[in-house]
Amino acid sequence: MARCTVLPAEVEFTAIRAQGAGGQNVNKVSNAVHLRFDVQASSLPEAVKHRLLALADGRITSEGVVVIKAQEHRSLEMNRADALARLQAMVDEAAHVPKVRRPTKPTRGSQRRRLEGKAIRGQVKAGRGRVTD
Repeated sequence: MARCTVLPAEVEFTAIRAQGAGGQNVNKVSNAVHLRFDVQASSLPEAVKHRLLALADGRITSEGVVVIKAQEHRSLEMNRADALARLQAMVDEAAHVPKVRRPTKPTRGSQRRRLEGKAIRGQVKAGRGRVTD
């Protein structure tokens, strides 16, 4: 399957002030980024949209909007690239189609070996009992 890429035109960025330590830079400059991505309005394939919305992720709102906050770096551009990379990682995870598990039955030989092992183990444990004359 081809890689599903997020189009930059479908992503909305908002510059905000970062939290935490950083001194004067944090107080003056809006370098953190809020990324908003509406999954339903995007150009992703329908199957990827459904799997993306089904992810148990706190960054996806009940309206189907992915909200990612990036504030690791000191520059706005690096935070924007970081947020976009994290969104792309989420989409890549949703684009991966899980393999269908086919239930199998244990072979007759494996069942026999298992029961023989249990019988041997039971004999060892039975031999640990109190000795009577």
